[in-house]
Amino acid sequence: MQNIHHFQSAKLDSRKITLLTCYDYSFARILADSAIDAVLVGDSAATVVHGYEYTTHATLDMMVMHTRAVAKGLNQKKFLIADMPFLSYRKSLDHSLNAVEALIQAGAHAIKLEGVRGNEDLIQHIVGSGVPVMGHLGLTPQHIHALGGFKIQGREKILQKQLLADAKSLEALGAFSIVLECIPASLAQTISKTLTIPTIGIGAGQHTDGQILVLHDLLGLSTFNAKFVKEFMEGKSLCLDAVNRYTSEVIQNIYPNEAFSYE
Repeated sequence: MQNIHHFQSAKLDSRKITLLTCYDYSFARILADSAIDAVLVGDSAATVVHGYEYTTHATLDMMVMHTRAVAKGLNQKKFLIADMPFLSYRKSLDHSLNAVEALIQAGAHAIKLEGVRGNEDLIQHIVGSGVPVMGHLGLTPQHIHALGGFKIQGREKILQKQLLADAKSLEALGAFSIVLECIPASLAQTISKTLTIPTIGIGAGQHTDGQILVLHDLLGLSTFNAKFVKEFMEGKSLCLDAVNRYTSEVIQNIYPNEAFSYE
């Protein structure tokens, strides 16, 4: 299994880091045998698996359930990060630490949370408690209503300076890496060159230290069609073809034949 030291050594060696999201046991078993470096149980489970419009619908119980399932499937073969869901780290220190505890005990090796302003003391406390923290800047989906929708962040110079300052702050607080989502490639490159910890991009160009995608987007199983998403497989078509062939064989009494039947 990789660990947080792998992230740092990869950056030092200029070796790209690869991550994917995962939400269930079956896909986790596949990823366990893959070349991927690490897995994120993202709060995108709320949209990808449960059909909600926003990740703000993710709850701690939901995240714990998915984290436990993925951890079982990975069987300690991959480094596992779990998202802190909406408002789970904004109520009180005790409430936040209880959420961290629940995710780690479910099988996560680290947690990820969005933003830094207002979270400084908490991040420092979590890191000091022995739990690795991954940051998340740029388009932070839990702030979607405050941002006014899914928009590229950091095009204005004042926002670019703010994002760079926030990234430096996360590094100083002890974050082991930072996800940069939907920001200009040039800004992501500047941040990546400035920091000593690795950056993981999603919609942030090719100059970050690594990349992450939602597994269902990569497999062509979702309807999300952002510019940065590349489908590496036509999953929906393949699944439909299999289901339709099964249906046809049952109707024609081809399946199950003797080879699939008991004496």
